[in-house]
Amino acid sequence: MLTSLLPALAAALDGAGPALLPLPTGGTRGDVLAAMDLAQPLERDDVALVVPTSGSTGEPKGAMLTADALRHSARATHDRLGGDGQWLLALPVTHVAGLTVLVRSLLSRRRPEVVDLYGGFDVSAFVAATGRLADGGRRYTSLVPTQLRRLLEAGDDAVGSLTAYDAVLVGGAALSRGLHDRAVAAGVRVVTTYGMSETCGGCVYDGRPLDGVEVRLRDDGRIELGGPTVFAGYRLQPDLTAAALVDGRHVTQDIGRLTDDGRLEILSRADDVVVSGGENVPTGLVEQVLGDHPGVAAVAVIGVPDDEWGQRVVAVVQATVASAPPTLEELRTYAAERLAPASFPRELIVLGVLPLLPSGKLDRNAVRSLVAARH
Repeated sequence: MLTSLLPALAAALDGAGPALLPLPTGGTRGDVLAAMDLAQPLERDDVALVVPTSGSTGEPKGAMLTADALRHSARATHDRLGGDGQWLLALPVTHVAGLTVLVRSLLSRRRPEVVDLYGGFDVSAFVAATGRLADGGRRYTSLVPTQLRRLLEAGDDAVGSLTAYDAVLVGGAALSRGLHDRAVAAGVRVVTTYGMSETCGGCVYDGRPLDGVEVRLRDDGRIELGGPTVFAGYRLQPDLTAAALVDGRHVTQDIGRLTDDGRLEILSRADDVVVSGGENVPTGLVEQVLGDHPGVAAVAVIGVPDDEWGQRVVAVVQATVASAPPTLEELRTYAAERLAPASFPRELIVLGVLPLLPSGKLDRNAVRSLVAARH
């Protein structure tokens, strides 16, 4: 894979080759190709990558990333982490997080090691790939929370491979406080990241923006991200571009807040707020709290129609121990320590495994469909 992809990506970054369009596998491939309409010229000559992404509608969009934006993202990442290093690629290159690992590797002139993801993420493959990293120099990798949890649960060899890295970036989904603390206690140097395809991936590390990145909050709490890593617009979709790119800043669909020491905290998506009993419930915050419960390995929180409350909060849980899942009352009691009563779950659904997207993120549409089928 890297034999052909790395030279093509290098040429796109240098302007010597065409922009790249990473295509997903499976049924969405045709939809992406139709939306990108390769017969039409690119809107800008400096675009190096067009990264397929989708919002809550599921309709494909192509985030156009310039070579300058990608290079700035890579350099700012290395500056924050302490210098260039060798990367281990453990994420799909059909997504921005995997692609930016390759961009960082090109700029540092160090060939990355690769975890074979054919058939899904495998702990033993990660451990083996870590063992192939060059001796000396800094080491980095990037994971989603599900991968981190599986490695921590897999035993000493897997945990030892994690501690071999100078930084383990974790993003793509909310990292629960419990999982974060467990990793840190094991000696893993975790760096939480926040960003999206429209910002060349992660641009806020441990709540603080990378050099040049600007974070603002709108009156409604929505997060705006500005600076040199912001995308150049959506391929052939000027109306969507105008709504998402305002005065050079990306208007996200995420709700956040700034802590007293200036760190950014992500509360929820704007379209994932449940209104229960007249109170706004940010589902992302509820997921963070419930995800810290020791009996919860993974959780999704959604709202379903309710005659009394308008919507009721439903927690869909994957238990840490399948034979001993937490009860609804246990979760409500646990939530009472950090949440207002309106945010307490009123219904609990336990699944063996929560559905995931190929990127490792939670498949919320699949969760909603499962819950709807039960009701």
